[in-house]
Amino acid sequence: MTSHQRRLVHALTAVLAIGVLAAACASADPNAATETTAASFTPQPQDATAKITVWADSTRLPSVQAYQKANPTVPMDVVTYDGSADGSTYLQTKVQLFDRTGSGWPDVVFASPTDVTWASQPTGPSAQAFAAPVDEGLVPADTLKNFATGSLAPCQFDGHTYCLRNDIAQVVLWYNKSLLDQFGYQVPTTWEEYQALGEKVAKEHPGYLVGAIGDTNSHESYFWSAQCPAQQLTDAKTLRSNLQDPHCTKMAWLLDDLVKAGSVSKQGFFGQGFAKDNAGKVLMAYGPSWYGKYLFDSAFKTPAGQLAAAAPLKWQGESKTYTGNVGGGVWMISSHSRNLKAATALASWLTTSDDNLKGAPTYPAYSPGAKAWLANPANKDYFATDVSGVFQQAADEVWTGWGNTKFSDATAWSSVVLPAVTAGRTLTETLPLWQNEIASEAKSVGYTVTTQ
Repeated sequence: MTSHQRRLVHALTAVLAIGVLAAACASADPNAATETTAASFTPQPQDATAKITVWADSTRLPSVQAYQKANPTVPMDVVTYDGSADGSTYLQTKVQLFDRTGSGWPDVVFASPTDVTWASQPTGPSAQAFAAPVDEGLVPADTLKNFATGSLAPCQFDGHTYCLRNDIAQVVLWYNKSLLDQFGYQVPTTWEEYQALGEKVAKEHPGYLVGAIGDTNSHESYFWSAQCPAQQLTDAKTLRSNLQDPHCTKMAWLLDDLVKAGSVSKQGFFGQGFAKDNAGKVLMAYGPSWYGKYLFDSAFKTPAGQLAAAAPLKWQGESKTYTGNVGGGVWMISSHSRNLKAATALASWLTTSDDNLKGAPTYPAYSPGAKAWLANPANKDYFATDVSGVFQQAADEVWTGWGNTKFSDATAWSSVVLPAVTAGRTLTETLPLWQNEIASEAKSVGYTVTTQ
C-alpha cells in the first residue's frame, strides 16, 4: 500500500515486503476538479517495434515478467526500483534528469499516487507532463468506468486521467468472530455502537482491544473514514485543513475515550513487540482490506476460521457510509513513449486482466478483476465468513475528500501526533498541532492553505 509513505516496523518484514502497503494512497476530490482543459499531449513519432522500458517494484515484478513471458514478441526492458516506497523521490529525480537530457524516460512505471501530482503537470522544455493522459485515446472510457468508485481520483487532474490504479486498500471493520461470539457481543454498525462496545470490553474483558492508533497510517483508518477534512483539495493549488470540523473532533473524542478506557492501544499494531504481547487479544481492528492476510494471518498468526470482516462504520444520523483507504499504487504511461500501443497494452493488462489480478497480493481497483481476486480461494478461505460482499461494498465507499497531495499525509501524523500521544496528550489536544504541521508542509510545496 504506495500514497503516502508508510514506515512500518522492520520486525514485520513479511508485511513490508508487500510494497503496496507502503504506497501513498490519498485521493483527490473529484468535486474539486478544475474545468476540463486540453491535456496538451503530443505523442512522439510512433514505432510499433520500439522496445518499451518498464520500471516496477519487486512486488509487481512477477506480474511484468509473466506478461513478458506470455508476449515474447513485445520488446521490453524491465528495471526494478523502489516503487516510491517510504517517501522516495527517486522517480521524480530521474524524470527531472531525463527532462534535461531529453531521453531515458521509462515507458511504463509503477508508482505511488503522490507521484501523479507532479507527473500530471507540464515539465521540462517540452512543457508536457511525464504521464500521458490515458483518457486521450489510450484506454477506452468503458474500461475506466469499471474501476471502483473514486479509485481513479488520484489519477485525475484538470479533467484528465493520468494513471491506472493498481490496487486499493479500503478500510473495513475486522473482528475476531470466535471471540465476539464467546463474549456475546454484536458487531457494531455505527461509530457510536463501536464506542459503546469498546467501553464495555474495557470493563468486562480488560486487556482486550478494539483498535490501535500508534501506526503511521492509523489516521487514514479512523480520521479518513470519519470524513475529517485534514487535507482536502478545493482546487489544484488550494488545500483546506480544518481539524476542528465536527467529523474530526468527534473521532478524536471517541478514540480518546477508548484509549483512556484501555480498549484502544496507543501502540500501533505494527509496533515492536505488539504481535508477541497482544495479538491474541485483538477483538476488533478498523483497518484496510490487507489486514486480513498481512496483519492477522502473517503477523498475528490468528488461526484460520476466526477472523471476519464487517462493513465500514458510519455516524448515527448519516444516511451514507464512507470509509478510508490505506495503500494502493498506480501505473503510469509515459507521454514520451515511442510505442504507446505496447505500453498501454501492458499497463492495461496489469490493472484489468483477470489472469493477473486473480493472484494479486492485494485488492484490485478494477471491479471485474476484484471479482476474480475474490473468487480465488487463497484470498478468502482463511476467513470465518465470506468477505466478498463487505470488500466490494467498501471499495465503492472510499471518501474522496482526503486529497492526493504533493506531500505524504503520514509525515505530520508521525512527527507530531504520535509523539504527543505517546507522551500522554490526547488526540483532541493535538488536533491544532496536527493542523499546523499539515499547513506548514502544504505551504512548503506551494499550496495556499485555508482552514474553513
